[in-house]
Amino acid sequence: MSSSPSRGGLTRVLDGIETVGNKLPDPAMLFLILMVLVWAVSAALSSVSFTEIDPRSGSAVVITNLLTAEALTAFLTNLVGTFTAFAPLGVVLVSMLGVGVAEHSGFINTALKKMLKVTPAKLITPAVALVGIVSHTATDAGYVVVIPLAGVIFYAMGRHPIAGIMAAFAGVSGGFCANFIPSAIDPLLQSFTEAAAQTIDPNISLNPLNNWFFAASSTIPIILIIWYLTDKVMEPRLLKSTPLNDDIEAPEMDGITAQENRAFRWANVSMLIAMALVALAAFPEDSTLRDANGSLASFSAPLMKSIVPLIFIFFVIPGVVFGYLNGQFHRSADVIKAMTKSMEGMGAYIVMAFFCAQFIAAFSASNLGVLIAVKGAAFLEALGMPATVTIVGLVILVGFVNLFMGSASAKWALIGPVLVPMLMQLNISPDLSQAAYRIGDSSTNIITPLMPYFPLVVVYCQKYVKSTGIGTLIAAMLPYSIALLVCWTLWLLLYWSFGLPLGLNASYSYGL
Repeated sequence: MSSSPSRGGLTRVLDGIETVGNKLPDPAMLFLILMVLVWAVSAALSSVSFTEIDPRSGSAVVITNLLTAEALTAFLTNLVGTFTAFAPLGVVLVSMLGVGVAEHSGFINTALKKMLKVTPAKLITPAVALVGIVSHTATDAGYVVVIPLAGVIFYAMGRHPIAGIMAAFAGVSGGFCANFIPSAIDPLLQSFTEAAAQTIDPNISLNPLNNWFFAASSTIPIILIIWYLTDKVMEPRLLKSTPLNDDIEAPEMDGITAQENRAFRWANVSMLIAMALVALAAFPEDSTLRDANGSLASFSAPLMKSIVPLIFIFFVIPGVVFGYLNGQFHRSADVIKAMTKSMEGMGAYIVMAFFCAQFIAAFSASNLGVLIAVKGAAFLEALGMPATVTIVGLVILVGFVNLFMGSASAKWALIGPVLVPMLMQLNISPDLSQAAYRIGDSSTNIITPLMPYFPLVVVYCQKYVKSTGIGTLIAAMLPYSIALLVCWTLWLLLYWSFGLPLGLNASYSYGL
């Protein structure tokens, strides 16, 4: 993968995108700047009379001045409470505690290796894509395990290792929001979506798995796209034009020891037992996990409110069992140490969450979100565009923003409070808006150098082709990105046209 002159134009464009993106402030600082901007705008517009009607009260929208002495005092007294009550914070941290145990015990890595090693050679590409998609359940495990391992497997099979890396990268990062296994990203995005939707309807509630059915079904087209592009388009080109380094060492596939096999077997048994116990507890008609009407899937059902704790439990139990049987854990302090390690990587998120919580609180208190939503909805309605065009526009907008701001949660926290209420005014449900957001975000992850692990993937490629650079990797991944964005959007529109539910308790039209 060399930087040939024919790719110079594309490289210059992408380098320009990278330069512009690098000039943006850190997400935490960006939220601080936006909060101050909200204060200033609220003060400037507080004396303006608007004719737009607030859908919550039925009266004209009134902008609250956040620079008054009373408002600033309230900001200071509520600052800590605003942060600790920030819903995404608890969701992410609790989930990561459980995932951290499973990851640092070695349970997740062993599961990924097993899934890859038992796959027939003809199916290795779709298997790599599938494992990549599933791996994001364990946050960064896919980047540090699946992607380099895929290169080794392809090379060991006599195939081009860069093709394996590309297929894995497309699955891990391009298919980030498609998974049949619920993960921390589901309740994380849902919490932002629900908070944004409540600016229009304070009583609205969204299920943490409101996109689960769509995300699970999306794995099918994504795997097919990656399979076709890798085997029929990209690898043949690599074999013709991209020679490998002369000093590549023969790959050594790390085997799974008998002790690991035994630990893995009993870890899975323990997880199945835990799932069975939850199922048995939920089965009786008078189960405490059901709501007052006996439903398990309603918003008020304790089972639905326990999604995040269950994610924690279903990762902790097999992680602990595997760790002790494999010798990774020797005492309870080792389990706590694994949780601590998982929290060490959350520092940047916690800082971002602090400023994000303050921005969202200020944005909501000012009523600017309602004003923008109502005016924006009126503008879109005046354009007369069908809902399908609006959804496609949202996907493209998110994909463009993702080139400059890689964090999925930061982007949605930034634009969700505006887009979700605005689209609700056009009878597009928050669930559908969130699904469209996930497509735009995921499909462009693999072409943005601002994504933290992008340079790491370049290093993986350089093991086999020294001339690989950021621009060449972007050029190689661009066909995957375009194909994922187009086909995944069409999948959403097809899904919608058949009236299929996006997830648990999800609807397609706000108000229905």
